Amino acid sequence: MSSEPRLRADARENREKLVRAARAAFAAGETVSLDAIARAAGVGIGTLYRHFPNREALVEAVYRDQVDELRVGAGALLASHPPVAALRAWMDLFADWADAKRGMVSALATLRSRGTLDMDASRREISSILGTLVSAGIASGELRPDVDPADLRSLLAGILAAATDRDQVARLFDLAIDSLRPRG
Repeated sequence: MSSEPRLRADARENREKLVRAARAAFAAGETVSLDAIARAAGVGIGTLYRHFPNREALVEAVYRDQVDELRVGAGALLASHPPVAALRAWMDLFADWADAKRGMVSALATLRSRGTLDMDASRREISSILGTLVSAGIASGELRPDVDPADLRSLLAGILAAATDRDQVARLFDLAIDSLRPRG
């Protein structure tokens, strides 16, 4: 159950617009003003501050929204694709999530140092999401039985850290999927 108060429909819509606008701005990797985010969302700065009293609160909301999207995306992909195809498509969602974090790095570090955001809990949640995808792949026989979700999370993070562009990310993700398939 969410700890956030229930919002009127228009307030909820404004909050969602702000999170989407902030996400796009942060993904660009630039430090963008809160005024610019409010303008991009089509709301006033007062509306932004009613929902998010400071930049860190907005960053935290974007970060949590993205982790939720990774979880929901995994379920939707598993419902509509074979397990390995779902895993591969989810890896693209993970890359999008990593891209969006570029403009939030310093704010996330601040939140972590203050104890406001538990990044270890997020890592565990991502490993859990991967665990669901991997378990489905193992059960279907599409993945090797020794695939460890935490190892796969580290592999994906390493690919994202080393790759020079999204085309290379896609190629390396494809190689990773091939390495997870049963041998012989």
